[in-house]
Amino acid sequence: MRSTRIFIAVLASTALLSGCAGMTDQEQRMATGAAIGGAALGVATGSWGWAAVGTAAGAGTGYLIEAQRQRERDAFQRGVEEGRGQ
Repeated sequence: MRSTRIFIAVLASTALLSGCAGMTDQEQRMATGAAIGGAALGVATGSWGWAAVGTAAGAGTGYLIEAQRQRERDAFQRGVEEGRGQ
């Protein structure tokens, strides 16, 4: 039974991640986080409820990571533009 759940989690993650080609970076990070979080807690606990919690936590974490990366890219670009202006 446990190996079946692992197989289903891996199959679902693969299916979800294969559709990421047209997504923005933030959408990709959220999908990846959701898949990893849901699979990890689902397999670890064997409960669909905890898998849903892991999915939400993973998506939130993916969102926050990409938001921080975007802020860093913006700050770098502002620094480059300010350096060129002097």
